[in-house]
Amino acid sequence: MKKDTVLIGLILFGLGIIGVLSMLTMEIPLTPEIEEVLKERFTAQQIKILLLINPTILLLIAVVIGTAFYQKVNLHVPLIEKMVGNENHNFSTADILKFGILGGILSGVLLSLVGFIFTPMLPAEFLELGKSLKPTLAARFLYGGITEEIMMRFGLMTLIVWIVATVLNNTKPIAYWSGIVIASIVFGLGHFPIAYQTVGNPSAILLAYVLIGNTVGGLVFGWLYWKKGLESAFLAHIVTHVIMIIAEPILN
Repeated sequence: MKKDTVLIGLILFGLGIIGVLSMLTMEIPLTPEIEEVLKERFTAQQIKILLLINPTILLLIAVVIGTAFYQKVNLHVPLIEKMVGNENHNFSTADILKFGILGGILSGVLLSLVGFIFTPMLPAEFLELGKSLKPTLAARFLYGGITEEIMMRFGLMTLIVWIVATVLNNTKPIAYWSGIVIASIVFGLGHFPIAYQTVGNPSAILLAYVLIGNTVGGLVFGWLYWKKGLESAFLAHIVTHVIMIIAEPILN
């Protein structure tokens, strides 16, 4: 692996860790059983730190996978590549910013619309969880906007694109769309345990809301990673949160 590729991986891991640490600024609700066991052995601050172990491990795996395969399937981290002296691409900073902002607005509006449609049909206990689980701006922008994108796009999407491209022996659009769609759906399915823990026997409407609400943005961010680079997906994810924060008073 080239030295500049390793450096890119280290920079992304550093950015991702900042996002992981931003989770310390918020309260993460636990199930009563888990909370009871942990509180017998650890202080509240120690519990917060323990909760960072899993995302740190996932981040490390994503960075290792991403740095191993992203160049093989012609994906890019253009601004960071430029920073380390690797500019083997035709991306412009203006395009990265413009598409990131527009993609974030689109994603934010779509997700706000999903919330507006589904909220009246959601169970009260699930809505209460949403009110109690209030991510800080730091967690939304740094963990959501950067760490999640490194995990889901740079890590998982890159791996899927590489697998499909290897099978097809070509980086055709279907390889990229496979990565975009599958990574987005996996992220949505990853939120199902929360629904089951909260409601017990969640309805099809609740599961549909969880899946759609956590998949729509991923489709936009994945397309941006493919076409404009990972930093454009970072920006779009952050802008999405800005739009949703603005829309929250309307939905509540």
